[in-house]
Amino acid sequence: MKLVSEAQSSKSKTQILADRAAAYLFYIALIAAFATAIGWSIAGESGGYTLERVVAVLIIACPHALGLAIPLVTAISTSKAASAGVIVRERSALELVRNVDVVLFDKTGTLTTGEQGVVDIVADNKQELLAIAAGVEQDSEHPIAKAIVAKADVMKVKIKSANNFSALEGRGAKAKIGNTTYYVGGPRLLKERKAKLNSELQKTTDQAHENGQTVVYVISEKEVLGAFMIADTIREESKSAVKTLQKAGKKVVIVTGDSKGVATWVADQLGIDDYHAEVLPENKSEVVKQLQKDGKKVAFVGDGVNDAPALTQANVGIAIGAGTDVAIESAGIVLASSDPQGVSRIINLSKATYRKMQQNLVWATGYNVIAIPLAAGALAGVGFVLSPAIGAVLMSLSTTIVAFNAQLLRTKEV
Repeated sequence: MKLVSEAQSSKSKTQILADRAAAYLFYIALIAAFATAIGWSIAGESGGYTLERVVAVLIIACPHALGLAIPLVTAISTSKAASAGVIVRERSALELVRNVDVVLFDKTGTLTTGEQGVVDIVADNKQELLAIAAGVEQDSEHPIAKAIVAKADVMKVKIKSANNFSALEGRGAKAKIGNTTYYVGGPRLLKERKAKLNSELQKTTDQAHENGQTVVYVISEKEVLGAFMIADTIREESKSAVKTLQKAGKKVVIVTGDSKGVATWVADQLGIDDYHAEVLPENKSEVVKQLQKDGKKVAFVGDGVNDAPALTQANVGIAIGAGTDVAIESAGIVLASSDPQGVSRIINLSKATYRKMQQNLVWATGYNVIAIPLAAGALAGVGFVLSPAIGAVLMSLSTTIVAFNAQLLRTKEV
């Protein structure tokens, strides 16, 4: 709630413009009232009639509608964003994000979970291989073992019962299932067991290594039954998040400190054409600067301490809520969850918010442009005179219309 209140008290460029317009309107009202008094006095009208025109001008020109045009919209939009799990720390970020050309994602922990998981299984019978491997590894505390067991749970595979489990230091693990001893491990175990890979499996594992993935083999005696590819797993929501942004005309780019192979694999999985691999943490902000030099407005999405300079350098910094405090403090917008789809949601809300701001400003300004001359008696010659009472009603109506239009933003889906 503190972040939301901070956002609602901060000011965007449009808010500053509206505040200036309201201040100018005060002086315009005084000048218009003075000109009205002089004009009707010169025209020979009575003091009572002249005073009535002056009062009508001052009532009509009350800047309530103009003063409410922006802050009411932003208050509603920041609250609506918060209810959708997007915290707006700076109003200027909410205003700017609609115009970004490039959404630059840090890979680890943003598009991916930052945790090891099974990304592919190579075997004639994948479920059987998974049932065996999970059976061997179910008593192990190793992260890769946990990833294999977790994959079995996700795929609803019945794990085979194993006994005589033994951890093979630096190589993997083994256990007995039925009358057969199975081994699960990496290349060192493969070499130790003198097991050979067929040409198809060899080709697949070579590609996996190029992609920066860890390959874990399942061996029965000396026969290789298949293999698991282990890597930082891509978030389930990432693909749809990227697709939605691309449909909206935004260029999506990845930046990562990982190898080119890893970056290529993630980019291919998500349908992203452009990526920057092997980028040192301190150089991520340089990638942002280069895009900006090319004339692009950049939104950077990250979660780590090393993302803070890039978040600050970007036109709009967006931090993943599960990230570090430093990243959150450096960002103008914070996604309360780790769902990257929040980026497209805040862009859509930004567009809707700006439209409401424009509508309110056009109404509040147009109302004064038309109403002040009428209040001054511009159409008195044809018998139309706006009384102070009617002026008060119109002024109140103008404010009500602005408030009602802002409330319509609540119906916008985020």
